[in-house]
Amino acid sequence: MALSPNNGMALGGGTSLGNDHRSIEALRSAAARDPKSSIRETAKQFESLFMQEVMKSMRSNTMATGMLENSATQMGSEMLDTQFAGKMTGLPGGLSDAIARQLQRQMGVSDGKAEPLKTLQPLPTLAKKNVAPHVASFIQKHDDAAKAAEASTGIPASFMIAQAAHESGWGKREINTKDGQPSFNVFGIKATSAWKGAVAEVQTTEFIDGKAQRVTAKFRAYGSYEEAFKDYAKLISNNERYSKVVAQAQNGGAKGFAQGLQNAGYATDPDYASKLARVINTTVRVQRALA
Repeated sequence: MALSPNNGMALGGGTSLGNDHRSIEALRSAAARDPKSSIRETAKQFESLFMQEVMKSMRSNTMATGMLENSATQMGSEMLDTQFAGKMTGLPGGLSDAIARQLQRQMGVSDGKAEPLKTLQPLPTLAKKNVAPHVASFIQKHDDAAKAAEASTGIPASFMIAQAAHESGWGKREINTKDGQPSFNVFGIKATSAWKGAVAEVQTTEFIDGKAQRVTAKFRAYGSYEEAFKDYAKLISNNERYSKVVAQAQNGGAKGFAQGLQNAGYATDPDYASKLARVINTTVRVQRALA
């Protein structure tokens, strides 16, 4: 991340995000010429700032050795942190995407794909709460769809977001179709013979006789994440296999819900319940931090 002489963040060709009047006017001018590019670049700069705050927080919590530590080594560490932050910035599905959507909405700029997004907390605040950018982005991205599914199933929205996070690796392992298009299937729902919609056929890991094996399986494909959450809600509510899951979610908490899904055969992983319960607890903790 390039820095201007007044320590403001650089935007595009050197325009800084300092607090002086000239920087603000320069930003407005850049946005007028190419609003989409300016918004994207600004979002990346903010994410880079956040990642640097995270790195700084991690270093401050690391015990100093006292050996060979001086102003020069400190400067070197800060420069290295800046390089690491730059490499972790701008990844698909990261915090910069969420910030860009928010800025687009506030500035009235639309690319035809922008979705409404709740206002994010100030980035330093998230850093101090140790909330990873991709985790915060995933939770906020699916919050509305999960709440709609909660209304139709009675299962807490946080439980469903956590299950989607567990199945998709917080959105990093989403299922794509053969032509590379997203299936939006964040729940890993298989496409059985009863499914009449689109399908994504990929390799996955199944546990057969207790042993992990790579197999090719068909998964349901949707037109949006909202469709995926609606179909998940329908599956849980209407399939007799999961008739006890709702009650277990409401009465047994995270552990009961996760164990109920495993008992019903949602996944073949013998450790599915314990893994999912941990992700649910993480999701609930992060939601509290974001509140």
